[in-house]
Amino acid sequence: SAAAQACSWLWLRSDPPALRPAVPLPLLAALHLLQLGFFFRCLYALKVGWKVCRAKAEENEQRYMAFLSHDISMLRLFETFLENTPQLTLLLYIVLRTNKAEISQGLGIGTAFLCVSWSLLDYHQSLRSFLQDKYELNLGSSIIYFLWNLFLICPRILVVAVFALLWPYGVAVHFPLVWLAMFLWVSLQGTDFMESPGPEQLYRAMVAVILYFSWFNVAQGRTLYRSIIYHSFILVDSTLLALAWLWGQAPSEEHSYLLPVVSAALPCYLLGLGLRVTYYKWLHPNMQVQQEGRYDEMDASGGSDGVEFRSFLEPDLVNRRMQRLAQTQFPLSQLAWQHFLNGAAAV
Repeated sequence: SAAAQACSWLWLRSDPPALRPAVPLPLLAALHLLQLGFFFRCLYALKVGWKVCRAKAEENEQRYMAFLSHDISMLRLFETFLENTPQLTLLLYIVLRTNKAEISQGLGIGTAFLCVSWSLLDYHQSLRSFLQDKYELNLGSSIIYFLWNLFLICPRILVVAVFALLWPYGVAVHFPLVWLAMFLWVSLQGTDFMESPGPEQLYRAMVAVILYFSWFNVAQGRTLYRSIIYHSFILVDSTLLALAWLWGQAPSEEHSYLLPVVSAALPCYLLGLGLRVTYYKWLHPNMQVQQEGRYDEMDASGGSDGVEFRSFLEPDLVNRRMQRLAQTQFPLSQLAWQHFLNGAAAV
């Protein structure tokens, strides 16, 4: 929570004064210190959104609403993986440890898994809002994107909770080691999200926590090989955690139902990978644009292999942080790259 609040405060400090809420900075600082900064952002966005919906808002007000929603989407993702997902793992561990669960706990665990996957979909859709309409996700693509994230995250959380059944303090060793490996990996790839080197290290540390549970792209270029390396590492690591639990399980343990559940984790993970391959091969918006022949053929050298960004008339109302992430996530065509450079120059 403190890390997410720190990011929110740093973003507010770096935003132009005209784009900040009409609240004194000391009061904003106090709200973030009390862990209410994200809550304030949501209330303020609701206020602006209600104003936009009730009146015939100008385009600038709509852009400002989008500016606010992009930051909220990113902060929600941080909150999900830095706070909610560890709490979900702990709750699952407690249920397995006590070998009993209330109906409300079961519903809460199921809902929490869905919310984790939903936050990834919401973040991805937020980034795609910077692209032209033809690159937006349709309903089928959104469902597959949601499902493959769900099928990849569920086994990961399950094996960590199961491993903690026998070695509760082992997680206190396992997590820092994997987190450190992910932090070094992110640092070697290089990121340019925050405004200064110090906050950038905080961002990399937070991304490393996300990578402990789920894939998160931070570097430009093709992600195929990086994705293969990451999923291979997580698959091997999760398999070792499951095997460690099987090796140390006492015969008198009253968790007979766990053996088939843990055995189903691997097929579930492989199903998630299969859905991801399906998404990128047939359901990705770029593939649909190619099939419909709607690519802008810029030149004969293949410069149109990337996507095209929207051209903004008011660059000051564009969330530059999220736009940089969108540039990282999606390969740019020459036209989109020119638009991006022009927007950067305008700011």
